[in-house]
Amino acid sequence: MRIRVSHTTRYDYSPPAKSAIQLLRLTPRSHEGQHVCQWRIGVDAQCRLKAGEDALGNITHSFTLEGPIQSFSVTVEGEVETQDTAGIVRGTVERFPPGLFLRTTPLTEPDDAILALAGEVRETLGRDPIAGLHDLSGKIHARMAFDTGATTTATKAGTALALGHGVCQDFAHIFISAARFLGVPARYVSGYLLREDGLVLQEAGHAWAEAHVEGLGWVGFDPAHAISPTEAYVRLAAALDYHGAAPVLGSRCGGGQESLDVSVRVEHARRQIQS
Repeated sequence: MRIRVSHTTRYDYSPPAKSAIQLLRLTPRSHEGQHVCQWRIGVDAQCRLKAGEDALGNITHSFTLEGPIQSFSVTVEGEVETQDTAGIVRGTVERFPPGLFLRTTPLTEPDDAILALAGEVRETLGRDPIAGLHDLSGKIHARMAFDTGATTTATKAGTALALGHGVCQDFAHIFISAARFLGVPARYVSGYLLREDGLVLQEAGHAWAEAHVEGLGWVGFDPAHAISPTEAYVRLAAALDYHGAAPVLGSRCGGGQESLDVSVRVEHARRQIQS
């Protein structure tokens, strides 16, 4: 499958900001089941994009803007060829052993409700790790309602589970928190999803989790849909939680109210026919 992505983030400041710094994790890597055919990042302001990598091997770009800054936009466009690997992730950059991803973060700190959830799948996990992790994903999917207005990027896994509402970030954090408590290394993944319902325009990208299974390596689980990622997924970055894999992070100096508008378009790419 060939997927085309267009993702624009626009910032507006009133009054104008004096300066701004942005860190982007918006560039996917090629690996087994995912080949980046073309990809471009653009900023509609005078700046120098500095390419790099973070400690986990995610591709980053950073830039600084000097004011006065009334508005600016960051746009990524590209096409990725994907294949279904049954959720198994191979060929990715791995800088650290899986044990690093047993580390708890403030967003994934388990509370009593998450410990109870983990306890419900412990027996199945012991018999069959894949079945147990799918069971965990399914239970989260059943207990959570997708709701874009219920949580923020700072909402903790336990809080989201108590609310019973959240977005894909929250579903992933709950899965990660429970899996780590059960001794399974788990990490947060950001990316894009080509939706089955044909909805092309989306309010944001997508997020899911990966768990390390003995004998298989890293395997993806998407509790928001209760499946493992398929060829409809484009993988961007992986980290301990949202903060380490956020597509866009930034800060500014000065300025008053900040407004943010995000537009994501994910669709089948049209293949060019050569005559």
